[in-house]
Amino acid sequence: MFAACCLVAACSSGPDIVEQVEQPVDVLYRDALNTAIGGDPKAAAPKFEEVERQHPYSELATRAQIMAAWSFYEANQYARAISALDRFVELNPADPLVEYAYYLKALSYYEQIVDVERDAEMTKLSLTAFEELVRRFPKGTYARDGQLKIDLTKSHLAGKEMAVGRFYLEREQYTAAIRRFNIVITDYDTTNQVPEALFRTAEAYYSLGLSDQSERLYQVAQYNYPQSVWTERLASLRADPEQHPEKGMFE
Repeated sequence: MFAACCLVAACSSGPDIVEQVEQPVDVLYRDALNTAIGGDPKAAAPKFEEVERQHPYSELATRAQIMAAWSFYEANQYARAISALDRFVELNPADPLVEYAYYLKALSYYEQIVDVERDAEMTKLSLTAFEELVRRFPKGTYARDGQLKIDLTKSHLAGKEMAVGRFYLEREQYTAAIRRFNIVITDYDTTNQVPEALFRTAEAYYSLGLSDQSERLYQVAQYNYPQSVWTERLASLRADPEQHPEKGMFE
């Protein structure tokens, strides 16, 4: 029995167990902040969490919540950052740092975008988060950067749809191609992918013998994008619908 107790005691004092000693709130917060400033956000995050655990009703506890989330973000622990930010907003809906919490949450999704053509889910989550930020704080500190990120993520998503559409068009699967190009035209109408989407859609319609639909798209392109090279190509295609695609057009 004594040996077992000694074993438990030895295990409990091992190097992986961090003993938390009750300390004044300002001491805990300063230690966490110094750790973060010192370049170790991964170690700082649990220290900020400890501030709230020991002093949940203190003013610094609220600041520690957002700092813990920031530390998780800086340590590339994005899932934990998002969870901490959601909790911060839920507990402190009127806090001045709520706008920053929404911004940091959107950035946490944005930083995880790797290859939108293979997996667009994170891009869509980032877009939704930035749109919520701009909707809630249209004149806020982070609204301008939020709108920029919205434009970028929409461009990424439009590019993915264009790549899939070109794939179908090259294989003469015209209906599937048109469906993808229409997503760009309707859902991502502020991106620079739209002129090409109009051209590719018209091209597919011509291949299907639907010249009326192609003519309508030409009028839209001519009105909205008169200087675009894709509108020029569409005008050329309109003049000679039987022309073959240029070599390398799908690259």
